[in-house]
Amino acid sequence: MPMNVAIWYEKVCRKWKVLASHNMLWSKLFRQRWGIDQAAFYAPNPIDARSWKDVYETQDRCDRVGIGLKIIREGGDYFLVHQGEIQRYLGSRRKRRGVKDSPSSSTTELGVEDAMKVEEPSRGILDKILFFLGDLEAASADAKRGRLLL
Repeated sequence: MPMNVAIWYEKVCRKWKVLASHNMLWSKLFRQRWGIDQAAFYAPNPIDARSWKDVYETQDRCDRVGIGLKIIREGGDYFLVHQGEIQRYLGSRRKRRGVKDSPSSSTTELGVEDAMKVEEPSRGILDKILFFLGDLEAASADAKRGRLLL
């Protein structure tokens, strides 16, 4: 990329980032999507450090996954969510750099005893269970959404 194009690209990205962080933009988007009454009810308290963008993201998450306690997947990351707010980051399925697949996950044939001895360096069994539950919830939500559309 030529130097002047790279500088121009950086300036445009910076400008979009500034525009996308304006509180009034998120307030208008919230009102358009959920209405004036909901906007008045969920308006950020001046004492809180929350912005309209935070309120919008929380309400959008409530619409997508519900208000109960859930394990959700956003991209490759897993979160514990309650009433649309992220309570805790649970982990990521993305491989870290420098971590190779263990023999237990490859196509190499191992005996039962050998497979029991091999430990994955990046994840424990609890992480696998949490990721499975998150995937299961995501799949069931997609199935429910598909039935509602029919």
